[in-house]
Amino acid sequence: MIEANNFEVIIGLEIHVELKTKSKMFCGCDANWFGKEPNTLCCPVCLGLPGALPVPNKKAVEWCVMLGLALDCVIPEFSKFDRKNYFYPDLPKGYQISQYDKPFAINGHLVIPSERSESRNLATKGSASLDFSRRLDRGRNDNLRKICIRRVHMEEDTGKLIHAIVNGEKCTLIDFNRSGVPLVEIVTEPDIRSSEEARSFLKKLHQIVRYLGISDADMEKGSMRLEPNISVRKLQSGKDTPLELPSYKVEVKNINSFSFAKKAIDYEIERHINLLTKGEIPKQETRGWDEKKGITYSQRSKEEAHDYRYFPEPDIPPIRWATNFIRQLADQIPELPDKKLERFMKEFGLSEYDVTILTDDKDIADYYERAVSVSRGVRPSSNSRSDPNAKVIANWIINKKADINKTSPEELVKLITQQNQKVNITEEELVKVIKKIIEANPKAVADYKSGKEQALMFLVGQVMRETKGKVGAEFVKKVILKLL
Repeated sequence: MIEANNFEVIIGLEIHVELKTKSKMFCGCDANWFGKEPNTLCCPVCLGLPGALPVPNKKAVEWCVMLGLALDCVIPEFSKFDRKNYFYPDLPKGYQISQYDKPFAINGHLVIPSERSESRNLATKGSASLDFSRRLDRGRNDNLRKICIRRVHMEEDTGKLIHAIVNGEKCTLIDFNRSGVPLVEIVTEPDIRSSEEARSFLKKLHQIVRYLGISDADMEKGSMRLEPNISVRKLQSGKDTPLELPSYKVEVKNINSFSFAKKAIDYEIERHINLLTKGEIPKQETRGWDEKKGITYSQRSKEEAHDYRYFPEPDIPPIRWATNFIRQLADQIPELPDKKLERFMKEFGLSEYDVTILTDDKDIADYYERAVSVSRGVRPSSNSRSDPNAKVIANWIINKKADINKTSPEELVKLITQQNQKVNITEEELVKVIKKIIEANPKAVADYKSGKEQALMFLVGQVMRETKGKVGAEFVKKVILKLL
């Protein structure tokens, strides 16, 4: 039997995000490659033909810096591009233009909900090396985890390999439409302690990218690819000396969903613990994820940085930023999810649960805010805290009573107003009926106060029956809640 509590999981993440610029990173070819006829969006630059010179996409560089700022990164005054040399069929030049020692953004962080688990608690007891413990403890409280981000850098995407059968024989074809598309890589520190924390981090990063509007981050189309680096170390009980990071790590490449990332990490953790329990050290390698079988499989030995023979890109001058230009980019960053969530709770008097759903997608959050604005325009005397429609509108959107893709905010407010106008008795008469129902159903009241939401709906139904449908259910619910 494996004693999993004797081991600690160490996870770092590498995430690649394709930017949705109109043109590619270093040429004028259309960057909207998905679904296009193979090898129709190519030129001498993205095909790496002799004599072709790259010209950086200004918008892509700016968006990379904006993402770094959104992740609380430091933006170094000086940056440059480098050549990352390796030979692979999807890399026409024999190298990839990337960034090595001078990336656009460094030393950031992202705060995620804390996972209350034994493995996470172990990580807070000084069992870390170098500044590792500082990173883990910085900003930690009972509910939050601060995951540090090492770097956010800019590079170009590769071509796409297509495995096919031609004339009855298996072969691999190459589509270079994707070659040269702007790609941002986000690299975390090895601060993550479980597959659930990894999934939480990835979902929040995905949300921020979409809020910024720099990428659709559509994982089914490959515009956001997830690559966890996983290792496991055995804890030494009774020793207070800091533990070193494991001597190996395994990278799982090109995962295209949060759930697959979690499953791949869990599979690797179990595999590593099995090997370590037998006294074996897992091999440092790159592995793939087979979603049908639910397993990872070996691909190749994992390269180190020196294997790529990095050197400065001679065809692109270094970049030196002016402070006021970085400030201008920071001013372009929209209100991000955490700030929006906090403001919605304060301004509209909503629960954290409701606001979490409303702010998960920027389009939904914007729709909600517009609908509330329309509602207040109908009734100018209302204010944020006393506006009953703020909660009603939230309920309609959360419970999908109207399709926001087909119903405008103005139409939604009209629907809600019409329902509220069904009231054909005075509020004073309604309150008398509700008090009567509450007094007659003490068990339902107690059940609701103990957390049973269906008990509230039972009371609403009783009032609706008593009033013979002369009042809207949402309005009845609001009054009941006020009295309770």
